[in-house]
Amino acid sequence: MVVDLPELREKLGVFKDRQDAGIRLAEMLEAYRDSSAMVFAIPAGGVPVAATLAEKLNLSLDVAVVSKITLPWNTEAGFGAVAFDGTVRLNNQMLGHAGLSEEEVQRRIELTTTKVQRRFKELRGDELMPDLTGRKVFLVDDGIASGFTFRVAVEALKKHGTDEIMAAVPTGHKQALQDLAAEVEAVYCANVRGGWSFAVAGAYRRWSDVDEAQVLEILKRFSSGRGA
Repeated sequence: MVVDLPELREKLGVFKDRQDAGIRLAEMLEAYRDSSAMVFAIPAGGVPVAATLAEKLNLSLDVAVVSKITLPWNTEAGFGAVAFDGTVRLNNQMLGHAGLSEEEVQRRIELTTTKVQRRFKELRGDELMPDLTGRKVFLVDDGIASGFTFRVAVEALKKHGTDEIMAAVPTGHKQALQDLAAEVEAVYCANVRGGWSFAVAGAYRRWSDVDEAQVLEILKRFSSGRGA
């Protein structure tokens, strides 16, 4: 099931920034205010969205660190992804066109795993993952283009014990959202768009990369504000 805002379909520049996008998602998920549901953000871009959503609805916030496994010659293109618990999923279709040796594939997986473990430690310290048994989880990013990396995060959270994951993203490609819907309880996406040319940034009037220092500051400010 994909739940969207009909008035935002196929439109560009519908959000001022990631915080504004989080507010719109919070309005869609008002029914979960003050509940036991948890919000998990995919760093880095998903953190500002998720923190705003969690703050508005008075929900707990955590991070689900995941990273795509990039090609040696193109750091923007990935042939798979690694999650915080070591879950690995490969895009065999892309691998078939990449021409990488098995040794190179394994090396890229190992490099990405090291990166994910480092980020997990930096963002969460020594804090253990919370018990998710019986709890609803909202997994949040700033948008979904192909959804491949997002689905790896879903798989890892399921392995960690939650059996009810809902995706919450400000914008997403129609086909990717429909594919994702088969793996989660529901998909909440304010701005659904189709077509051959899709960019997450197209939904935002103000767009810039979010670095790890910004992520740490947001998480620290969020925890401090909630008295955690």
